[in-house]
Amino acid sequence: YTKLPSIHRSYAMPTKSLAVVVLAAYLCCSNVAIASPSSEALGACMADSLTGKERKNLAQWIFFAIAAHPEIRSFANVSSQDQVKIDQSTGQLITRLLTENCAPQVRAALQQDGNEALNSAFETVGKVAMQELMTDKDVVASISGYAKYLDEQKIRQVLDKK
Repeated sequence: YTKLPSIHRSYAMPTKSLAVVVLAAYLCCSNVAIASPSSEALGACMADSLTGKERKNLAQWIFFAIAAHPEIRSFANVSSQDQVKIDQSTGQLITRLLTENCAPQVRAALQQDGNEALNSAFETVGKVAMQELMTDKDVVASISGYAKYLDEQKIRQVLDKK
């Protein structure tokens, strides 16, 4: 067990668990921005307006987008029909969120924060979609697979230094 190098020194966590938590946090929650209350309300409204199926569809849309990268494309088999279908579904969902479910919050957030309000709200929606994926046991097993190759002794040496 390695003690966390922060004010939580009394809390011990297995090194592999710490590494998995850090990687998952980076993947799901990087680029954290400070949003105004209006932008936070918009993000909350959009996230709260999603059904479980819609969160899964958004996660699929994110996956398809990542799979378009030239370095990753060969690992995924996304047909053009699948891409069009998920793009249509996502376009309809975003339209509904902005014009029906959360229209008052959109207006207030845009007035206070401009276009940054939408960036902040969509960041929240993206996090919700990624959380949908990250709760699946097979995804958890896959994302933590690298942990068996960690050099725990080297990591402990760095974490234990003051």
